[in-house]
Amino acid sequence: MSTYIVNLVTVRLLIAALTLLIVSFAVFFATAMLPGDTATILLGQAATPEAVAGLRTAMHLDEPALVRFLHWLSGLLSGDLGTSYVNNVAVADLIGGRFVNTMRLAGITTLISVPLALTLGITAAMFQGSLYDRIVTIFTIGVISIPEFVVATSAVLVFSVYLKWLPALSIASDVTSIWQILKIYAMPVISLTFVVSAQMIRMTRAAVIDTINTPYVETALLKGASRPRMVLRHALPNAVGPIVNAVALSLSYLVGGVIIVETIFNYPGIAKLMVDGVSTRDLPLIQSCAMIFCFGYLTLITLADIVAILANPRLR
Repeated sequence: MSTYIVNLVTVRLLIAALTLLIVSFAVFFATAMLPGDTATILLGQAATPEAVAGLRTAMHLDEPALVRFLHWLSGLLSGDLGTSYVNNVAVADLIGGRFVNTMRLAGITTLISVPLALTLGITAAMFQGSLYDRIVTIFTIGVISIPEFVVATSAVLVFSVYLKWLPALSIASDVTSIWQILKIYAMPVISLTFVVSAQMIRMTRAAVIDTINTPYVETALLKGASRPRMVLRHALPNAVGPIVNAVALSLSYLVGGVIIVETIFNYPGIAKLMVDGVSTRDLPLIQSCAMIFCFGYLTLITLADIVAILANPRLR
């Protein structure tokens, strides 16, 4: 690997670290500006001013915002996520089980959406201009145009209200059979798969078609190679970099989609925990959950950029 590529990757990692620092600043001060006083919300409207003032001092809410931010950031860097205002429990303990649930939901969605999207994207590029290609293109454009909450709400109306096949809520408790597991994850996974796959199909199709239009692939076609062979043997190996980039970018949509899906289906994940924290103004919990989502999103975006750098033959 050349020194130039190493420098590019290093710069990209430094940019990601700087971005994460800026995001942490934005997350802290955005949550700090939420309407209402935390101490008053926790104690109730009947609390005396002395009790409110004492609680604010105990929670360090009377300190300047910049001092509280530096204290929170130092704890975050050392692995201390703070203590929940509402439950008086370590935020890390609250997030622990919910994090596993969210990762399980994201993992199942990835296992289904990635093979599905790659298959549809590659085959659509293979038969470019055909009826099949047009159907896939119309489908992906239609799905991309629909917001996540509309997809999730439509899934509830179709599969829960009208067909009565699946439960409207995905509460992961008392699971004793594979059928119950399928019922719990079916609705959230279907909704997230629609959101993630559509963009991945379009980007994969575009990457393969771009490779097909190169001179060496057209030469293989002129020599008598069939179109499937031309795509699978000549175009696809050289489109691996853009395809991996497309997968990483598309999976980043899970960060936004999972927040909406977990809320609609009452799925016990980090996103649902963060939404509950907003309603109770539990600032340490909100900030920690938001940083986890930001870190996941930046990781996927940075991975996509690094893959694009490593896959570029001109840089190599």
